[in-house]
Amino acid sequence: MTILSSLRRASRSAPLASKLLLLGTLRHVFHNLVGVLGTTFLDLHIENEKKQKKKKVVVLGTGWAGISFLKDLDISSYDVQVVSPQNYFAFTPLLPSVTCGTVEARSIVESVRNITKKKNGEIELWEADCVKIDPANNKVHCQPVFKDDPEASQEFSLEYDYLIIAVGAQVNTFGTPGVLENCHFLKEVEDAQRIRRGVIDCFEKAVLPGLTEEQRRTKLHFVIVGGGPTGVEFAAELHDFIEEDITKIYPSVKELVKITLIQSGDHILNSFDERISSFAEQKFLRDGIDVLMGMRVMSVSDKDISVKIKSSGEVVSLPHGLILWSTGVGTRPVISDLMEQVGQGGRRALATNEWLQVKGCENVYAVGDCASIAQRKIMGDIANIFKAADVDNSGTLTEEELQDVVEDINVRYPQVELYLKSKHVRSIKDLLTDSEGNPKKEVDIKAFESALSGVDSQMKSLPATAQVAAQQGSYLAKCFNKKEHCKEHPEGPKRFRTGGHHQFRPFQYVKLLHPLYNSLKDRDETETFLLWLMTGTSTLDSLLHWEGTKQQLNYPETGFQLEEAPSGSGILFMPASKLAGERGLWWCRTGQGGTSLGGIQAVSESQVL
Repeated sequence: MTILSSLRRASRSAPLASKLLLLGTLRHVFHNLVGVLGTTFLDLHIENEKKQKKKKVVVLGTGWAGISFLKDLDISSYDVQVVSPQNYFAFTPLLPSVTCGTVEARSIVESVRNITKKKNGEIELWEADCVKIDPANNKVHCQPVFKDDPEASQEFSLEYDYLIIAVGAQVNTFGTPGVLENCHFLKEVEDAQRIRRGVIDCFEKAVLPGLTEEQRRTKLHFVIVGGGPTGVEFAAELHDFIEEDITKIYPSVKELVKITLIQSGDHILNSFDERISSFAEQKFLRDGIDVLMGMRVMSVSDKDISVKIKSSGEVVSLPHGLILWSTGVGTRPVISDLMEQVGQGGRRALATNEWLQVKGCENVYAVGDCASIAQRKIMGDIANIFKAADVDNSGTLTEEELQDVVEDINVRYPQVELYLKSKHVRSIKDLLTDSEGNPKKEVDIKAFESALSGVDSQMKSLPATAQVAAQQGSYLAKCFNKKEHCKEHPEGPKRFRTGGHHQFRPFQYVKLLHPLYNSLKDRDETETFLLWLMTGTSTLDSLLHWEGTKQQLNYPETGFQLEEAPSGSGILFMPASKLAGERGLWWCRTGQGGTSLGGIQAVSESQVL
């Protein structure tokens, strides 16, 4: 029996008053029901309308750049989708520590979904590889990583309004035969775990009965190709791992272990200050690590590695038990394909402008190791800069006219600041002096051009580091957050060619050391101050230089009080990785009360050179 038939039967037998009451009640219920349904449908309509208005942002990659972008992006204004072959973020600077068990792999990874769920909104994550980017149609084509499941491995495509490319780079083998088949790499967490198992396997093989001493030596010969930060740190970690742990378990073969580092250049860590390079080489020499410089790898097999000595041209063969290949980064295929599409073929990385926008693509941005900023040269704009500054069209610039554009020049062309530092001057005005060194009251375009002619020589590519990638991702997210505001109120420097202002300030890499360094330097009352800071490893514990004197200091204690950088001489450094790989910034001071140490985390032992 239906509700309607029941009401009809009840209405026949009920008195008139009851009928009127029932009718009023039903009328009220119906009115409320219509109101609720109407409100619900209206809310759904508004929500769908808002979602349709949101710009679609597709992020490729969940490394340092991608995660930094996602963390800082206001997703209430965007519909965000993430494509990455891993559903976790890895703290890559600690990968060498994972290879030797100093740090467990689970300690340096975090689920991307745990990161994104903290955002006020929804971020969709697809565990897949981007196999092709189609900028003409604003699409990316993706292949799920689950290749063993036909149902879950079907290729799909995503449309975008903005594309953020943060896929990083791959290992560069330089086409050397046998590298892919016979070498280990250190780019992912899985790589570090494979190396750890491989090291243990080498020792297990070496202690088997029936092997000759020469065969045992071969099994325990660990070769690192590449003298950059990764190769050097791995060599240091491996040395400490063997000395402090492995030889206690396999005492019978501890004298047969050998570590060799092969570098094609004349020094290891050649991108760092020469003092650091020299210190690392001397430390390796004391630790018994062979450093072979000026050698190029020709081929690699499962038993030996062939290297060519550059000075003599002689080719020698070195037997090995395990090889780590760490010779820099190369371009991923999807990036190479995109570069061909946008007229950037033959480059090592995607070229972007100073706002991280891919050249040739208005709505595509690239951050991290897959991209390189093509900084604009100031000499190409020198005439336009002079014209914009010469407000009265007199053909000369007064001090006031020059002052009006100095800040815009410094922001638009970061190489200016580097050039001024190299010349030990503070401002562009200090370059515009007469023969006696006095400031000129007016300068013409020839003098202006002559003063800045050497600026572009200071243009440098940013290093492929986690710090650079993280800063780029964060910068780009902040630009996206204020896109609408900056359309009406641009915050960037002047446009010297077309007039007006740029929408945003260009990206500028800032070494995180600077604020702390400046704080210490400003308080310094002696000639001692910070000269260098680098990541600490077990052999490159702390590299400090005292400009006035050289001291050898040891800190066996671990107690300290965290406090602001004191007055007096201050130095920053990174502690050793002996305490489960923990690292932190430290300061050191000397004074009448002796030497004291403070910082973020206690260190068991450190050396000051």
